[in-house]
Amino acid sequence: MKQLQKLFIASILFFGVQQANAQAKTAHVDVREIMSKMPQMVEAQKQLETLGKTYDTEFDSMVAEYRSKLEKYEAEAQDKSAKENEARAIELQDMEKRIQDYRQTAQRELEKKREDLLSPIMEKAKLAIEKVGKAKGYQYVFDGSTLLLSDGPDLTADVKKELGF
Repeated sequence: MKQLQKLFIASILFFGVQQANAQAKTAHVDVREIMSKMPQMVEAQKQLETLGKTYDTEFDSMVAEYRSKLEKYEAEAQDKSAKENEARAIELQDMEKRIQDYRQTAQRELEKKREDLLSPIMEKAKLAIEKVGKAKGYQYVFDGSTLLLSDGPDLTADVKKELGF
């Protein structure tokens, strides 16, 4: 008798959950596609590329200067005193450290700039997705790029329309 009661309760719970899931409206959207088409994203990518090239140019210049001094100091090492060679070695080590520090700082600044530029774009896309999803009566909208199965409606085109492209 207890087994029968447990089976009955389990079946009620199972069908109740199934009924609740059937009532929830879900859709999906491809956030990557939307963001890649946003004019602000195109502009942000250009700015990041320009900044990255600036950092790379400065880095390459520092490395070229280091290599030039290294070659010069190696060629002149025989004609210099031990004390001068030691001072030059320390100078080269300092240059190496500055180059490494510059590279790390440039990477941090580039990442910060990326975050500063992309955060408002992501927020704008999120708000548009929420607006379209609510207007169409969906309780859940999933990012289509991570779904394994997407039988629900795709709101990507509607969100693009909301964003004006």
